[in-house]
Amino acid sequence: MAGNRSVLNGPAEALGGRSCWTDVDGPVHYLDFGGPARGPVIVGVHGLGGSAVNWSAIAPLLTGQYRFVAPDLAGFGLTRAGGRDTTVSGNRALLHRFIESVPVTARRPVILMGNSMGGMISLLEASASPANVAALVLVDSALPFVLARPDPVVATIFVLNGMPGLGGLLRSLRRDTPPEVQVGRLLALCCADPGRVPARTVAQHVEMERRRQEIPGRGQALITAMRSVVQLAGHRRGSTYRAILDKVGCPVLLLQGDRDRLVPVAVARAAARAHPSWTLEVLPGVGHVPQLEAPEEAARLITGWLGGDGRAGAGWAGADGPARPLRAVFRTAGEKVSRALSRSPQPGQD
Repeated sequence: MAGNRSVLNGPAEALGGRSCWTDVDGPVHYLDFGGPARGPVIVGVHGLGGSAVNWSAIAPLLTGQYRFVAPDLAGFGLTRAGGRDTTVSGNRALLHRFIESVPVTARRPVILMGNSMGGMISLLEASASPANVAALVLVDSALPFVLARPDPVVATIFVLNGMPGLGGLLRSLRRDTPPEVQVGRLLALCCADPGRVPARTVAQHVEMERRRQEIPGRGQALITAMRSVVQLAGHRRGSTYRAILDKVGCPVLLLQGDRDRLVPVAVARAAARAHPSWTLEVLPGVGHVPQLEAPEEAARLITGWLGGDGRAGAGWAGADGPARPLRAVFRTAGEKVSRALSRSPQPGQD
């Protein structure tokens, strides 16, 4: 790992958190944003084409109560693929090992906070390893597709990058694009109003992109991950993904921008209808990355939920031991289902 650190590291504050490395079948970079030493731990899981820096605007708003760390998944950020699987299932396995190996997360279950592809990976982990996950905060998460009119720009990007020849050409063109331009294009795609992203946060993303330019073969990880997201969430295999979601037993918050061009708000609403115990909060006028575009509002909703419907999960993620809080998780979910059912019209009622 020394070689990676010497080439890719810089001032810690340049990325918004303390830059750290661990070994999960190879070097894995992560940011430690700090927080109470024995407080509940939040692990931020970034999305497609993202990195741990995607949490740099919201993390400081949460570290008064929560410890916050965020890895760069394999093939993203400063974590080289290094022969590792960069699909969602491969990075789910990396996340699992990360939670169990990093000292700050290894002591107790964690709260997973996933954006986009990171939400999908977080759901896979919560379903496969429920003892690791106390609660889920899904920020514009990749969820099972529903019938909706796709954004034409987003659809074109996915189609072109999915074609072997054109995908390689686009990757070669991106290599010659200045970091500032790449970050600007990404924010324009992901935000309803890129101007709302704090200037310091933009600079941190530019710094990350500058360092990533030194990593060879980074474009292929994006294409591989993109294809795996579409394959799992798409209509053909959507039933498999829905069955995975049905096995999630911890408290879940869906945080969704209503102007998201990549994951339409209809997708989150369909997931909330299918899972009455989940909480849905829609942010008006916000795009795909509320943690960057509206960090104060997103942090307020997250802390409010963790202190309310998600409090059982937040308690289990604390330092007091899992047995009683775990029972409370399922009791809270059951109570919320009962409340939802009691509000639903009964047969014979108008």
